[in-house]
Amino acid sequence: MNITRENVDALNAVVKVDIAKEDYSDKVEKILTDYRKTANIPGFRKGHVPMGMVKKQYGKAVLVDEVNKLLQDALNKYLTEEKLDVLGQPLPKPQDDIDWDAEKFSFEFELGLAPEFEVELKGKKAITQYNIVADDKMIDEQVERIQKQYGKLVSQETVEKDSEITGTFTNEEKEIDNKVTLTLDKFEGKATEKQFIGAKVGDVITLKTKGLYSDEHELMHALKLSHDDVHGLDIEVNFTINEINKRELADLDQELFDKLFGEGTVKSVTELKDKIKEDAEKQFVQQADQKLLNDVTEYLVENTKFDLPAEFLTKWMQTAGEKEMNAEEAKEEYEKSEKSLRYQLIEGKLIEANDIKITMDDIKDHARNMIKAQMAQFGQMNPSDKELDDIAARVLSNQDEARRISEQIISQRLLEVYKEKANLKTKELSYENFVKEVYGDK
Repeated sequence: MNITRENVDALNAVVKVDIAKEDYSDKVEKILTDYRKTANIPGFRKGHVPMGMVKKQYGKAVLVDEVNKLLQDALNKYLTEEKLDVLGQPLPKPQDDIDWDAEKFSFEFELGLAPEFEVELKGKKAITQYNIVADDKMIDEQVERIQKQYGKLVSQETVEKDSEITGTFTNEEKEIDNKVTLTLDKFEGKATEKQFIGAKVGDVITLKTKGLYSDEHELMHALKLSHDDVHGLDIEVNFTINEINKRELADLDQELFDKLFGEGTVKSVTELKDKIKEDAEKQFVQQADQKLLNDVTEYLVENTKFDLPAEFLTKWMQTAGEKEMNAEEAKEEYEKSEKSLRYQLIEGKLIEANDIKITMDDIKDHARNMIKAQMAQFGQMNPSDKELDDIAARVLSNQDEARRISEQIISQRLLEVYKEKANLKTKELSYENFVKEVYGDK
């Protein structure tokens, strides 16, 4: 067997594999001999079928199968030994005229080669690293939410500005009949609020759906309709009032503190606010980190310049998926996935340059910590090591889940690299201002 490579350019190559009779003949002969021992052919006793007949019936199929196996093994070994960094998979050049009666065969494969490039983390323009803080306004609002959540409902005769109103939305034509509890602050306009003020149980209020809520999701919940159904909906609905209540705020006392955080953990309103601030800012770190990860990724993709073997990858995509694509579909798919492919190559460079390695112990530890955090949300604060290990083993038996956890760890490790080596500038702001700046004032 002989394997040669011709580099077309820096990103494309053709590998030629020449297979001679001595490479496959012994294997083919052995398989046909085994076939002869077990073949059932009318007119011959088992094991006594003439070899010529076995070769005539099975010879070509066995030859084709063995040559293909030999070809794939040789090609994979060659790519490994030559340390070729290929993109996609080798593409066989079409050969419609293979003479399987010949003794020698030649096959050619197109290769797409990974480009050579350098990754520069420290760019001229600094990337913003957000430090999100819980300000007094947010903490006070959270305290009030807690008081409302654990407070008690007091029945009212008429609707006031801060009432909780339970009632039913109806519209015969659209078959709307949905019972909800609402508060007036959720409505978009003051005019709607005025319609409710002073109303009593049993009153029916007619409302227009257009402009009723600023967020369509609120309207979806109120009317129990799908997103498509509420989009642009402009009808009248009736709201029949069933109950009117006012929520009396819970006292900020030790009983409430113990209910929220466990006995003796928080002992004053000041400690309550400190705890709320601490817990909120832990959550904010995750959001800030995700924003930083997204921004650095975007920066790297936009500023790390290299060419890709686009023609090869487009051709490869035609047959790489579960469903075969035509040339136009493959071109469209390549254009959609090019950015992702570029980042995969950049990420690979960064992982290698920073010696990032993920062990099975890392994956198990991450899974255990993830499970422990989830269990804590449901009040299971001290699970045993055996419980964690058993659940982690079940989680990691799913290959997709194990791969997802591995990707999470790599992202965390890369984030540490970015924080250490990228050109960053820190910006401190409240969560409200963070949302406005990053996502727009919605």
